[in-house]
Amino acid sequence: MQKRKLGSYPSLLIIISLSTALFLIAFTGWIALTSKQLVKYVKQNIEVQVYLDKSLTQIQQDSVRNIIAKKGYIAYADNVPQINFISKESTAQKVLKDTNEDFNTILGENPYRDAFSLRIQENYLSEANLENIKSDLEQISGVFEVDYAKDFVDSINKNAYKAFLIIASVIVVLLIAIFLLINNTIRLALYSQRLIIRSMQLVGATDWFIQKPFIGRSIWHGLLSGTIGVGLFFGVQQIAVHKIEDLVILQDYTRIAFLCIGIILLGILIGVLSTYQSMYRYLRTDLEGLY
Repeated sequence: MQKRKLGSYPSLLIIISLSTALFLIAFTGWIALTSKQLVKYVKQNIEVQVYLDKSLTQIQQDSVRNIIAKKGYIAYADNVPQINFISKESTAQKVLKDTNEDFNTILGENPYRDAFSLRIQENYLSEANLENIKSDLEQISGVFEVDYAKDFVDSINKNAYKAFLIIASVIVVLLIAIFLLINNTIRLALYSQRLIIRSMQLVGATDWFIQKPFIGRSIWHGLLSGTIGVGLFFGVQQIAVHKIEDLVILQDYTRIAFLCIGIILLGILIGVLSTYQSMYRYLRTDLEGLY
């Protein structure tokens, strides 16, 4: 008859269950990271339009540009302020191309204005901050009007908050479900060793001495399950990046690496906590409860 070793129990079901659960958490976390990058990308491309008085000379236009460039909320790229000049002529040509209507012929003059298109730092892209920026820019001499996609910005901020709230709720629910599932699975696995545990208690073994082989095995289970879960997630992520056009520009691989490390550590933590909780129950169960 084969001798059963303390801490040895069927582990395939535990590894499969935990690996699947960790993969789902990793995938959900990746969706959250990608969504955040998408919101950041969209915000970085939101522009504020500064329309100028028609009577401004070139020197006055340059003066307005220099004043705007010194504002603390202007975004920079390679130490260059993100300010683009849009002439009224180029606007008229674009409208003519899009609508085939020549306003110069109808009105006798170009009705459009020269303008500066500004990119704003991401931390200023809220409705309240943009309203303050609009008021501030309109105080500059030579500025006729300031405009931006108000409804679009408001919609992005509200929908991003809702999306992150939903994703966070899903992750919390997954964590609770995973802990309960793994806890019950480990408890059933430990059931086969309940008599060995009681025998060791009767001969004077300490709780830690009995728990140690089980905890050690749970660390190995968590590490293996985390690695498998991360491997599955990375495979799916790479397939998605190659199949979905432009998805690669939304990938922050530094944060994805931290996510993967966190998933492996989470696997170890869930395994250890579930095993400890189940062991604690068996160590405190009376003799009648073991049967």
